[in-house]
Amino acid sequence: MIGTVREVTPNVDAGTLLSGAQFVDAFRVEIGAATVNAREACIRMVLHGPRWIGVLIRLRNILVTPFVLKTSGEGAPAPGGMIGLFPVRSETPERLIAGFDDSHLNFRIVVDVSGDAASRHVTLTTLVQTHNRFGRTYLTLIKPFHKLVARSMMGCIVEPAR
Repeated sequence: MIGTVREVTPNVDAGTLLSGAQFVDAFRVEIGAATVNAREACIRMVLHGPRWIGVLIRLRNILVTPFVLKTSGEGAPAPGGMIGLFPVRSETPERLIAGFDDSHLNFRIVVDVSGDAASRHVTLTTLVQTHNRFGRTYLTLIKPFHKLVARSMMGCIVEPAR
């Protein structure tokens, strides 16, 4: 059904994308015959998502500042520029990979667009590799919010302006 977001089994090569990832999940939304490439899907999710997600990200950035963690826009320049707080590491029209490496964890998001002209879908896969106790604790704390955020962001692919 067009616009319905559902959790799916991840279908990526985690070893290639983020070797040693301890957390991988994926969500998919059907977009029908809409012509959207991976960058546009990511832009719709990240830049046109619900406002409450932006509030959560700003709160996260304030809370992690004392721990010297990266916040929005920090780090080395990304080969594909930035989409919101996500540095784009590589992209094709069908797949965009974004994410960064930090002292507590590394993460990647993968946006895949696939299907035929009449029945296309977008899949968002998240991979996380933790490095230490703080990274594992951080992942445990954000996991419940991650699922809610991912589902909400995916809904914006079909309805980009809310």
